[in-house]
Amino acid sequence: MNAEYVVVGAGSAGCVVAMRLAEAGKHVVLLEAGPKDIHPWIHIPAGILKLLYHPKLNWNYHSEGEKGTAGREIHWPRGKTLGGSSSINGMLYIRGHQADYDSWAQSGCRGWSYDDVLPYFRRSESYVSGTGETRGADGPLQVEDYRTILPLTHQFVEAAQQAGHPFAEDLNGYERVGVGYSQMSRIGRRRGSTAQTYLSKVKNKENIQIITNALATKLLFEGKKCIGVAFSQGDKSNEVRANAEVILAGGSVNSPHLLQISGVGSAEHLKTIGVEPVHDLPGVGQNLSDHYIARVSHRAKDAVSINQLSRGLRLMREGIRFFVEGRGALTFGVSSAQVFTHSREGLASPDIQLLFSPASYDPQKFGALEKEPGMTIACSIARPESRGTIMAQSSNPREYPIIRPNYMSAENDVRVVVEGVRQARKIFSQPAFQPYSVGETLPGREIQSDDEIAEFARQTGNTIYHPVGVCKMGPEDDKMAVVDPQLKVRGIQGLRVIDASVMPAVTTANTNSTAIMIGEKGSDMLLADAAN
Repeated sequence: MNAEYVVVGAGSAGCVVAMRLAEAGKHVVLLEAGPKDIHPWIHIPAGILKLLYHPKLNWNYHSEGEKGTAGREIHWPRGKTLGGSSSINGMLYIRGHQADYDSWAQSGCRGWSYDDVLPYFRRSESYVSGTGETRGADGPLQVEDYRTILPLTHQFVEAAQQAGHPFAEDLNGYERVGVGYSQMSRIGRRRGSTAQTYLSKVKNKENIQIITNALATKLLFEGKKCIGVAFSQGDKSNEVRANAEVILAGGSVNSPHLLQISGVGSAEHLKTIGVEPVHDLPGVGQNLSDHYIARVSHRAKDAVSINQLSRGLRLMREGIRFFVEGRGALTFGVSSAQVFTHSREGLASPDIQLLFSPASYDPQKFGALEKEPGMTIACSIARPESRGTIMAQSSNPREYPIIRPNYMSAENDVRVVVEGVRQARKIFSQPAFQPYSVGETLPGREIQSDDEIAEFARQTGNTIYHPVGVCKMGPEDDKMAVVDPQLKVRGIQGLRVIDASVMPAVTTANTNSTAIMIGEKGSDMLLADAAN
């Protein structure tokens, strides 16, 4: 099997790359380890709760138990279907702060400043509520405001302003500090994954071949040139050769893992797992950066929360509303409003993200809603300093790598999460919430000191699924950089990584829109090189 380009992974960035190459007339083979995205829960936005542990559509990774999580393993959902994690995520569309990208450029990643990447954000989206200097009008990805907003969300926005946070009309506009309503990637009532928005535009073209249930098992090399990919479908093995380039778009777990088991990574580590080194690249699997959260929850009264809408006759009514009107609870994502703020004075950009949901979750059962009405603010360490690793533990492509995020190992991350909890409590204490709150259920009023809040975060905190950095982009003098600013793997010809793993550090907000932007910019780089 031969193609000009082989793209490994049909996720948030991979679908973008495959679509743009096919659109330009290139012959593309796209390999996806999971099945087609035909399961109904994928396309119903609120179906995320059904997908968190899905045995076929989710890789269901987990982190190792560590000090920062009080010895707990943390569940790491990653999408395993066309669309990747954009097919199972919370659909939140948020780009982060301008300073995120300017810091990449300042670290030596030329061409990745905010001004450089803004055209790709705009090209990717079609914002239903209007255009402007920062928003796109005719991109594949449809972005909408929430169609149905429960009153508790309006109370949160009012309470946040009472607590001193300015109102931001558009958190993806120029003003990205303060409180604002969330936006979602959605096609009408349905989820807007990159499979449904990008890949669907080219899937029937003769110059693209989409192969599902195809697990990439090894990159193929001639010397230090990548010439193709070995993959398996069930018990059958196959190979596909690339006449131009191979693109890794497997995401922040699978891209470094495939590099390592193929012989690209720290030579010392590769030898310990029985892999013959092809190229010594010590940064592969290092520099893992992710958002860690602690939740503050209140029991609600005299107001409707998602908890009540998810059961019995109310759920039936919401189902009818969804199919007839395209509105209601089944169109909800994970967070209906947000605050971006600072943990202390003097910071150039926010380091706390507070995500509000008119729902509360069972602390004993991850992802399950409580029966009683409730509301929650998730307090995210928006610019974490802690760094971890993702490392293959054998040469077997089916054996999961060891994930050590090292959450809350940096002292500043502990300080930020404590301040985030305090700011969430301040919002809940405002007059706008008083008629609707019975009182705090998490952490509980007995948890007051900094040390107590920090320990609560270790005991109950979680990821919000934004791992990046393990194939980080960097300048030539950065010995831990895996790819250069053109996203080419250092020391290897014919191989690029184009996905969230190339981010030098996680953005201050959810990462899906940034992964899509990386797919857009990486596609332009591929086509520019092909034209020369």
